[in-house]
Amino acid sequence: MADDKHIMDVLEAREERRSNRRDLFRGFAAASVAAGGFVLASKSSPAAAQSVSDGDILNFALNLEYLEAQFYVQAATGSGLPANLLTGTGNQGQATGGRRVTFTDPAVRAYALEIAADEQAHVAFLRGALGSAAVAQPTIDISASPNGAFSTAARAAGLIGPGQSFDPYASDENFLLAAYIFEDVGVTAYKGASPLISNKTFLEAAAGILAVEAYHASLVRTTLYAKGLQTPSLIDASIAISNARDSLDGPTDLDQGLTTTQAFGGTASNIAPLDDNGLAYSRSAGQVLNIVYLNRMAVTGGGFFPNGVNGTLRMSAAN
Repeated sequence: MADDKHIMDVLEAREERRSNRRDLFRGFAAASVAAGGFVLASKSSPAAAQSVSDGDILNFALNLEYLEAQFYVQAATGSGLPANLLTGTGNQGQATGGRRVTFTDPAVRAYALEIAADEQAHVAFLRGALGSAAVAQPTIDISASPNGAFSTAARAAGLIGPGQSFDPYASDENFLLAAYIFEDVGVTAYKGASPLISNKTFLEAAAGILAVEAYHASLVRTTLYAKGLQTPSLIDASIAISNARDSLDGPTDLDQGLTTTQAFGGTASNIAPLDDNGLAYSRSAGQVLNIVYLNRMAVTGGGFFPNGVNGTLRMSAAN
C-alpha cells in the first residue's frame, strides 16, 4: 500500500491529469437519438436556456431523486421504493439490479439507512409538491452487470478492466464509491437549478433538499477520506471518478476528488469541493444528464437512465 507520500504525489500530478481527463470517456459509444427539446444552458449561462417552468425543474429533480432513492434503499434494505411512489406522467419503468449490502462497518450501515430514509422522503415530498404533474419513475439501471452503468463508469475511470464489473453492493468501500458518484452531482444540480426557480415556496424546498444533499455528500466524502488514510487506493479512486465526471460535463473543471490541500501552513483535507471563493459549483441540467447518461454528447438516454428521464428536461448537453 502507498503511504502519505503517495497521496502528495497524486496531488502534484493533479494538473497533468486535468489536462488529460477530457479523453477518459472516449470509449463511450455515442447514442443514436432523435432530436429533443433544448434544456437548461449546456454551460454556465442560464440566459442561453429556453424558458422552463418551476414544475419542469422539480420534475427534473424528481428523476434524480428516484435514482438516488432506489440505490440507497436497495443497498440498505434489499427492497426498492414502494409502488405508490413510482407512478406519474411519462413512461414508468423498473429499477433493476439493486440488492442489499452486507455491511461490515456499523457506521457505514447507519449512514446508508439514514440516507436511504432521506432520499425516499425527498421522492415523496417532490411528488406531493407536483401533484398530478409528477413524472413517473423512469427505467433505472443500478446493477452490477459488466455492461451496466456502474461498471461502465468504473471502467471509464480506470477502476476496472474490459469485461470486468464493478459491484457497488459487494463491500462497504464499493458502496461508498458508488454513493460518491451520485452525491457530488446532486449538490451541483440543485445549486444550478435554484436560481431558475421563481416560486418562493418551491425555491425554499429546493434549498432545503440542496442542504441535505450537501450533508450526504460531506458524510460520504468524509468517510471515504478517513478510510483512505489507511487505504490510499480509495482516495485514488475518488480522484479517478472525479476526473471521469469532469470529462463529461464540458471544458470547465467542476470536480475535485479527495486530494489533500494546503491551508494555514498545514496539510488539509478536501471534503468540500469548492471554487477559489469557497463556494460550491453549479451544473446545468444538461451537464447533470451528461454524467448520469455517461455521455458527453447531446443524447436523451443512457447510463443510469437507459431510456432517459421523464419530463421536459431530458436532453444532455453537447460537450
